[in-house]
Amino acid sequence: MLKAPNDFTYDKLVDSLGRLDYKIAVNDAVVYRLFTNKGLKLIDLATENTGTFRTDLDVIVESDGYVKMPLIGRIKLAGLTLKEAEKYLEDKYDSLYVEPYLTLRVSNKRIIVFPGNGGAAKVMSMFNNNTNVLEAIASAGGILEDGKAYKVKLIRNNPDATKKPFVYLMDLSRIDGIAAGKSIVQAGDIIYVEPRYKPVATFAKEVAPILTLLTTVFILSQLIK
Repeated sequence: MLKAPNDFTYDKLVDSLGRLDYKIAVNDAVVYRLFTNKGLKLIDLATENTGTFRTDLDVIVESDGYVKMPLIGRIKLAGLTLKEAEKYLEDKYDSLYVEPYLTLRVSNKRIIVFPGNGGAAKVMSMFNNNTNVLEAIASAGGILEDGKAYKVKLIRNNPDATKKPFVYLMDLSRIDGIAAGKSIVQAGDIIYVEPRYKPVATFAKEVAPILTLLTTVFILSQLIK
């Protein structure tokens, strides 16, 4: 599963991946709060009143990257970091409120982790904004005994849907790999730890049903005689 051919060219793993903040993506549930007077009073966007504290509101990033925000309409947020989106929305609300202050968080970030055995794959919810590869693997239970720590792939969707996804190869078996392991994960990422190939165990697993069948046939034939 998810194996690459021997001549596969991996994307270049650069240090900037470790400094890359989480970017809002399609289908993200963005939870927001809007304040006025630099955060002094929370605005109730349902009634446009201030001073009324209420539950966080949330919007879904649509397939075109836009969200529908109260009073200001549809705004494109996909591709922006949370800080960039907060500043962008504060500028939009500036004409409506005095010194608006806005906070954002994404509540449904998910990635898939294959820790070295297909049966142990997990869909992980990332609650922190800037979770890295090492933290994601640790949350999934770590790399299994059957996994190759020196062959970990980070598979990421390409913003251009017509092109193949980005595939980065990491060696987390050495101290030198810590820098690569600090790469920040994005929504929809796949972390794949290649499993070790065990020919003897695989052969035994495939042959066992046949041996069982032959044994059953032999026993039945002896009973019939």
